[in-house]
Amino acid sequence: MTDPRAPGQAQQPRQGRPAGTMRIGSVAGIDVLVTSSWFIIAALISFSIAPRIEQVEPGLGAWKYVAGLVFAVVLYLSVLLHEASHAVMAQRFGFRVNSITLHFLGGMTEIDAPARSPRQEFWIAVVGPLTSIGVGLAAVAAWFVLPEGLVRVAVEGLAGANLLIGVLNLVPGLPLDGGRVLKAAVWRFSGDSTTGTVVAGWGGRLTALAVLTWPLVQYEVLGVTPTLFDYLLVIVLALFLWTGATASMAHAKLRRRLPLLVARPLARRALAVPEDTPLAEAVRRAEEAGAGSIVTVTASGTPTGIVNETAVLATPEERRPWIAVSAVARTLDDGLTLPATIAGEELVMAISQHPAEEYLLVEADGSVLGVLATADVDKAFRAAH
Repeated sequence: MTDPRAPGQAQQPRQGRPAGTMRIGSVAGIDVLVTSSWFIIAALISFSIAPRIEQVEPGLGAWKYVAGLVFAVVLYLSVLLHEASHAVMAQRFGFRVNSITLHFLGGMTEIDAPARSPRQEFWIAVVGPLTSIGVGLAAVAAWFVLPEGLVRVAVEGLAGANLLIGVLNLVPGLPLDGGRVLKAAVWRFSGDSTTGTVVAGWGGRLTALAVLTWPLVQYEVLGVTPTLFDYLLVIVLALFLWTGATASMAHAKLRRRLPLLVARPLARRALAVPEDTPLAEAVRRAEEAGAGSIVTVTASGTPTGIVNETAVLATPEERRPWIAVSAVARTLDDGLTLPATIAGEELVMAISQHPAEEYLLVEADGSVLGVLATADVDKAFRAAH
C-alpha cells in the first residue's frame, strides 16, 4: 500500500521517526520502520500457527511458538518486498520516498508527492500486488519439491498469505492498491485525477461495507459459526477501508482548489533598508511608506533578511534608535526566497519543506516584489475551501 503525501495547510516535513516506530534498516536508501503494533500481530501469528507446527513436528513444546515467530518474520519480509516494489518504482519515476512502515495490517510506503500522470499512478500501485502474487506462486512451486517438515509448512503459509495479499490488494477501492489502479483508469479516460480518486474512494467505501458481511457469509454459505475474533477483525478492516477512502477523497477535493492559492496577490509591500539602519528609523520609514514588511539589503541592494515583526514589537521603543535593523531580521536562508509566480501545490510544498513565518518574493529579474507571510497563505487556504 502506498501513501502519497497530499498537500495541505502548511504541511510540516517529518522530523525524525513517527511516534511509536523503530527503524530496523533500509532498502534502496529508504528507512524501514516497524510500529509497536507489529509485535502484537507477530505474537498472534506465532500462536495461531503453533498447532500446525505441533502437528508436523510433535514434541517441540514451547519451541513451536519460536518457530511461529520466525514464520511471522519471514511473512513480513515478503510484505516488505511488496512495499519495496512500490518504493523502487516511485523512485524510478523521480519521487522521493520517505519511509516504508510495517504495521498491524501490513505495510505502507510513504511517497513525498502524488503521481503526476495516470501511467505513474498505475505502475506505482500495481507493482505491489504483482510482487506478492509472484512470491506466492514461487512459494507454491517450492512446496511441491520440498520434503515434509517445518520448512514446507512455512512455505505453505507464505504461499497462501502472499496470494491472498496480492489478490485482495487488487480490489478496486481506496486505500488498497487496486483503488489506485481504478483511479488511474478513470483518470486516464476522464482526464481528471480528482474524479478518479472520488470514484476509487466510493469503491473503497463499498468494499468496507462488503467486508462487514463476511461473518454472515461464513455462517450462511460456509456453515462456519463466526467467532468474536472474526467480528472484531471485520470491524477493524472496515473502519480502515472507510476512513482511508474518505481521507483520499477529501485530499483530492482539496488538491482541486489549490490552483486558487497564488502568492503574488498575497504579497505584502516591503520596504528595503540598509542593514545598519537604526530600527526606529526603519520602522518610521515603513509606516510612512505604508509597507507591511521590512527587508534588509546590502550596500549594493542585495536582500539579506526579513525583519521579524514579533521581534520588533518585543523591542522597547527607547532602545530602537540604538539597535541596527539587521539585529531583528531573519537571514534569507535556502528556501526563504521564492519566485513571485509561485502558486498552488508548488507554493504549499515550498512552505512545507522550509517552514518560516515569512518569505521573500522576487521577480524573474531578481527585483523584490514583497514579503509573503505564512499567516496570509493559511488564511487564503481556508478561504479556498
